[in-house]
Amino acid sequence: MRLFDTHCHFETAEAGEIAAVMERARAAGVERVMAVGGSVALNASATCAAETCGCLLACGYDRDQALADRPPVPDAPRLAAWGEIGLDYHYSPETRDAQRRLFAEQLEEARRRDLPVVIHTREADDDTLGLLREIPSRGIIHCFTGTPEAARSFLDLGFYISISGIVTFRAAENVREAVRVVPDDRILIETDSPFLAPVPMRGRPNEPAFVRYTCEFLARLRNMPAEDFAELTFANATAVLAP
Repeated sequence: MRLFDTHCHFETAEAGEIAAVMERARAAGVERVMAVGGSVALNASATCAAETCGCLLACGYDRDQALADRPPVPDAPRLAAWGEIGLDYHYSPETRDAQRRLFAEQLEEARRRDLPVVIHTREADDDTLGLLREIPSRGIIHCFTGTPEAARSFLDLGFYISISGIVTFRAAENVREAVRVVPDDRILIETDSPFLAPVPMRGRPNEPAFVRYTCEFLARLRNMPAEDFAELTFANATAVLAP
């Protein structure tokens, strides 16, 4: 079984620590990982993972940077996507307007660079969809936690839907319902590490090796052999992140 973790954060830019995480990932069958930024610090750690361990790279500025200084992100050889970017009204509803301005700016930057986007949307699907209709883009809705109706709307815009370990949580029936409407050629898997470790690893810091548990859970949910589900998600990730 070969696996592709399409969304991983590294909290450190220390090459040795990143290498240890990646060694465990490879031992678990994870052949490819996209290291994702979103802030100055996360862009730096993701770039370190790309340069030292061969990860694919996503850089950009997320909703938490709406009021922060944002130095330009330089081009990098393994830059495969722009992100994560997007909107989150759960934790920071008071910055909605600033978030929307930043999101629009980041969508335009991805268009300028001809890159797919990696989008975070939480309690903001209507505004996310509205901006994507204004600024046509391509890419991934990461760590999807919305409704089946929202999933269909993102799919209609051509996006891929990425599922994290949340789908394994007992209370996440809404995510499992949404998964059922995502076709085989548009579904991806991710860890969003170091957060959201799947069952049976809940309570531990997440890491790319654990994407295997999400893969196996989703394969059972979709009545597929795990190897087949791993292969189709690997092919989907390769398609959306192809240069």
